[in-house]
Amino acid sequence: MSYQPTLEYARERDAVDPLRGFRERFARPANIYLCGHSLGLQPLATRQAIEQELEDWARLGVRGHEHARRPWIHYHEQLSAGLELLTGARPGEVVAMSSLTVNLHLMLSSFFRPEGRRTKILIEAGAFPSDRDAAVSHLEWHGLSERTALIELAPAAGKDLVPEERIEEYLAQHGEEIALVLWPGVQFRTGQSFDCARIVRAAQHAGCVTGLDLAHSIGNTPLALHDSNADFAVWCSYKYLNAGPGAIGGCFVHERHAGTNPRGRLAGWWGREIATRFDMQPGFRATAGAAGWQVSNPPILSTAPLIASLALFQDAGVERLREKSVALTGFLEFLTERLDSDVRIVTPRAPDSRGAQLSLRIAGGGERGKRVFDWLDAHGIVCDWRGPDILRVAPVPLYNRFEDVLLFSEGLARALREA
Repeated sequence: MSYQPTLEYARERDAVDPLRGFRERFARPANIYLCGHSLGLQPLATRQAIEQELEDWARLGVRGHEHARRPWIHYHEQLSAGLELLTGARPGEVVAMSSLTVNLHLMLSSFFRPEGRRTKILIEAGAFPSDRDAAVSHLEWHGLSERTALIELAPAAGKDLVPEERIEEYLAQHGEEIALVLWPGVQFRTGQSFDCARIVRAAQHAGCVTGLDLAHSIGNTPLALHDSNADFAVWCSYKYLNAGPGAIGGCFVHERHAGTNPRGRLAGWWGREIATRFDMQPGFRATAGAAGWQVSNPPILSTAPLIASLALFQDAGVERLREKSVALTGFLEFLTERLDSDVRIVTPRAPDSRGAQLSLRIAGGGERGKRVFDWLDAHGIVCDWRGPDILRVAPVPLYNRFEDVLLFSEGLARALREA
């Protein structure tokens, strides 16, 4: 794609952007907001979605469970179509529930079954801390040692990224010792996007169960969870899904597990089949599919924003969003490369191996990089810093413009001079 480093070019691209109107459907707390990988902006429809539930609660009280405009008993079903669209799942394979790490614990309780020589969990070195904490806690729950049973696969010496080939090679050599592979769709620090189907194939060929953390993938990169054949996946909805801080998370369970009642399932009453849920009798019979892993009724007031956001994704279309994301991130890459040796892009250059995020390493070390970040923040340019030395920047196609990317680049160049 041919880019030009001018404001005129950026504005020309924005003028013909078929998604340009979506920017006006979000609240914008800063002039240049490139931090949707950490917390997405608020859709303006969010307020109305929450107020509707507040009004129905005030008007109906407990009868809102059945008679609210969106009845609360079936509330999570309002989200199914949108989540299926974004994840490439079949009906019944996804559910909005709980939060990312709670969902990860629920999945690990069912799918991590150490037995014989197969006792280990494989994750990436530098995994998001809550993923690592969850994995270690399940090892300890089974009486296993973090030191011997947690395998953290690191990049080769001097490298930042873990190619799929490295994962395949490790599984081919050591897969008989691994019970479960837990891998991210997008690595949070580097922005590397993985070929999930390829990793699942390698893991299953080695006899391993596979789970995916899609916190930085859903709403960002194309997903085909059913076809990938992963056993399970989990995610949050406050990053690219724009559902607000602490919003409800979600999970995927492949349909081949739909009729199972696995040993170790941590059951709760909202996972019971709807026909008998309110009979209040002993004996758990799970709802088929991912919904059977629900433990509690959904928090309506922190679920409503996701309904508002998913409507935007459905209006915009996944293919158009991806096309714009590739162009925006490519423009960011083009402008960053013009800064010569002051900045090195850590994220892969191939569009298929990244989403909206570019991770940048500032020359001069972490102390200088943090000064650059602080300068940007003080001048109204919002991205984020991940120590020891990574500046993360994400032009999100729903609400960011080519002009935003250009102004960020100009700000970064000035910050590099003044920091």
